[in-house]
Amino acid sequence: MFTILYVADVCGQAGRQVCSHMIKPLRQKYGVDYVVANVENAAGGFGITPEMSIKAFAYGIDMQTSGNHIWDRVDILDYFDKRPKLLRPANYPPGAPGVGSWVDTVGNVKICVMNLMGRTYMKDIDCPFRIADRELGRLDPEVKIIFVDFHAEATSEKQAMLYYLDGKVSAVIGSHTHVQTVDDQITTRGTAYLTDAGMTGPHDSIIGMQKGPSLGRFLTGMPKRFTTATGDIKLSGVLLRVDPASGRAESIEKLRLDFDLETFKPADIVGDEQEPQE
Repeated sequence: MFTILYVADVCGQAGRQVCSHMIKPLRQKYGVDYVVANVENAAGGFGITPEMSIKAFAYGIDMQTSGNHIWDRVDILDYFDKRPKLLRPANYPPGAPGVGSWVDTVGNVKICVMNLMGRTYMKDIDCPFRIADRELGRLDPEVKIIFVDFHAEATSEKQAMLYYLDGKVSAVIGSHTHVQTVDDQITTRGTAYLTDAGMTGPHDSIIGMQKGPSLGRFLTGMPKRFTTATGDIKLSGVLLRVDPASGRAESIEKLRLDFDLETFKPADIVGDEQEPQE
């Protein structure tokens, strides 16, 4: 069985700290073969810098996905040519830097990670459904495991993508809203699904941002400067097990794990294997 850990939207410094401390112990605990993380909010909640992306790979992340905030940091544009494993949504029009899908090899297993973005209440870019067809059509038949990060606002659009790709991909996992949903499932055709995997970062917040400015914006309609929050830090995500021979998902498990920088020890995750003292 091939095990994939998906780390939900990494938000700000708190989210980066979680990744730096927890991903490698989680890989050990669950026997994870491959880690995908959405990093489009890693830099203060808006975008990611080249330096942060490089560090994220060092934390144990194998592939980085993104969404509508990927262009927020201008210095990331030239980085795409150097690190194709930082994906931007595949349905951006021709001329956008980077790529939206990538095939990686782990041992003798090939895995395709595809990044798509919805259009309902979001940017009016190319059709994610037709672009998914295009990307799938380019794949070698030997690639059985196909993981899709669908970065979208509307639940209906995410569910539609599930049924459009049902049986064609191993998993369709939603991102963007930062709120983990409870509709995890595996279809009869072997595709795992979750409408949204949530957020890795501060949960004592309004989708990762300090509550005061967010409330002020709702109450007054005036623009406010958002700053990432710092409290109640969690790693959210999904653990998937996929049959490498068929590409069918065999299990899906939601993760929502507490993190405290001052008290965290890797043994809290992987278990202390030392012999007990007399």
